Amino acid sequence: MSSNVSVTDRDDPTRNVNLNVAKPSKKTDKQSWNYVLRSGLAGGVAGCVAKTTVAPLDRVKILFQASNPDFQHYAGSWNGVFRAAKEIYGDGGVRGLLQGHSATLLRIFPYAAVKFMAYDQVRFLLMPTRESETNLRRFSAGAISGMISVFCTYPLELIRVRMAFQTRNSSPPHLSYSPSSSLPHSSPPPPARPSILRAMKQLYNEGVPALPPSSSSSAASLLPTTRSIFTRFPILKFYRGFTVTITGMIPYAGTSFLAWDFLRYHLLPPSPRIGQASHKERGAPVADLSIGAVSGAIAQTVSYPFEIVRRRMQVGGLTSPDRWLRWGETINAIWNSPWGHGKNAMAVGGWRNFYVGLSIGYLKVVPMTAVSFTVWQAGKRVLGV
Repeated sequence: MSSNVSVTDRDDPTRNVNLNVAKPSKKTDKQSWNYVLRSGLAGGVAGCVAKTTVAPLDRVKILFQASNPDFQHYAGSWNGVFRAAKEIYGDGGVRGLLQGHSATLLRIFPYAAVKFMAYDQVRFLLMPTRESETNLRRFSAGAISGMISVFCTYPLELIRVRMAFQTRNSSPPHLSYSPSSSLPHSSPPPPARPSILRAMKQLYNEGVPALPPSSSSSAASLLPTTRSIFTRFPILKFYRGFTVTITGMIPYAGTSFLAWDFLRYHLLPPSPRIGQASHKERGAPVADLSIGAVSGAIAQTVSYPFEIVRRRMQVGGLTSPDRWLRWGETINAIWNSPWGHGKNAMAVGGWRNFYVGLSIGYLKVVPMTAVSFTVWQAGKRVLGV
């Protein structure tokens, strides 16, 4: 009898020890491959759904940011957004509004998957407990996850921008039509529809054009060096504008996740009892949409000038295929570009040019961020992460 009691006495503390060990195991489970893959799947699906929701606005926004000559006169007003979208729809229908979206989906799934997956992991490392959460750590977790995702998927982003930038009057120089003297009455062929493979081929073939015999010796001396860089490292052609992108991602992703985590921390406190439904679960969709929208608006405002510079650098290969555009010359070109049209036109737009398309940026980023965070959280609940 006493042996049975002693066995029972030994079982109870063992069970307590196991329970105590099981609590940390839930934390360490976040670093298991099972958790990582499910977290990445939820993030990838969330990114695709969010991008598809705002794909037409994204096309117009890129045309505005990169100062496409066919649509520059629409920039600067809310009405211009819808007028530009109407013209795109008239030229190419729904396919015109979604031009470049195929490359977007190829990019956004791994981009969003890596971003949200990295955020879960970095956040766990920096803030393992609720007491360790600070605004600096929230910002750092978002910025680090954003930089990791950009580095992994940037070439697809550049391809997507090139496809969205191309219009009927902005075909690449080597694809443009030059009428033959033997066919004086021939008309230019219709521009080829942008495709992922065509955009990749165009990027890969960008380089230093052949210099005429009359070129100066100083210009010719620069040719081997410039050509050898792109010849030896052709992958660098797919990273035009990468430095400004990675720089702009720090305030964008950092501020976005900072606002998201901060608002959820203060507005949606967790339940004090294990197993009891918290406010996060009871009002999740509406709360996630609202907090995500606010986070997107703040992040867009903070990082938008970097995005303007990035778009100019990304399409710079169409005008300067032999080199990268430098920060200084890109910023100078944006500053000195004209702004507005009609009576409100200005020869030099100055700081205003760094916010061209901001209105459409809000129309795009606010719902996109709201949908992205909401679907991400819903996916994590469905997948049990």
